[in-house]
Amino acid sequence: MKIATINVNGIREAVGRGFLDWLAGQDADVVCVQNLKAKSFELDDSILYPEGYEGYFLDAEQDGFSGVGLYCRKIPKAIMYGLGFPQCDHEARFLQADYDRFSVASFLMPDGSDVAAKQAFMAQYQEYLSKMARKRREYIICGTWHIAHKTLDLENWADNQTTPGFKPEERAWMDQVFGPTGFIDTFREINRDAGEYTWWPKLDQEVPRSRQEGWRIDYQVVGPEFRRHVVDAWIDYDATFSEFAPLIVEYDLTL
Repeated sequence: MKIATINVNGIREAVGRGFLDWLAGQDADVVCVQNLKAKSFELDDSILYPEGYEGYFLDAEQDGFSGVGLYCRKIPKAIMYGLGFPQCDHEARFLQADYDRFSVASFLMPDGSDVAAKQAFMAQYQEYLSKMARKRREYIICGTWHIAHKTLDLENWADNQTTPGFKPEERAWMDQVFGPTGFIDTFREINRDAGEYTWWPKLDQEVPRSRQEGWRIDYQVVGPEFRRHVVDAWIDYDATFSEFAPLIVEYDLTL
């Protein structure tokens, strides 16, 4: 099973830069997208229902803001829209597809431009993650968490210790997620190297991404029982329709 996640940072702009061509070439079972910045009723059918996929979307109340989606090859048994607390649901930050054995979610954390709002979200989201960890169902939570967890997850960490996304309190929160709460960072199960990034805040399309200052703030997060199912994980640096790069993980499972 192949699952991809990508922050498109504007679905229509990403389509104009080749997103649908990239999607057609992935042969992925589920593709999670974030930061659509458009309401689903505004989108063409080619975006809503690309060949081979069923699209599911959650729109933010505010125009041109946030939004998450799922492209699924196999129709899920159920779709869960939001998490039940207003900050998440009104801003369209969580969408979940349920299959027989597990669930796949598309997730978008607030970026931290409003520090208090992000802290409030993290507190409520932690409560939900703790409940998820206690359930018998397994989860694959894919998306932009807007936190670089370790120093090897961003290029210039020494100068960014007070920057939203790498503040001590944010990293400590991630320590809890990947520690006592019990979740696993699938990419780090496969790749322990520094210099692997999913976002370039000042991306210059004329300069190779490998030469630019990057952050790894996109994850596929699973419970401890799924650790053994992670076969491979990589970042698609050739996909350039967003300043984010797709994160792709293969699991030895079927939908």
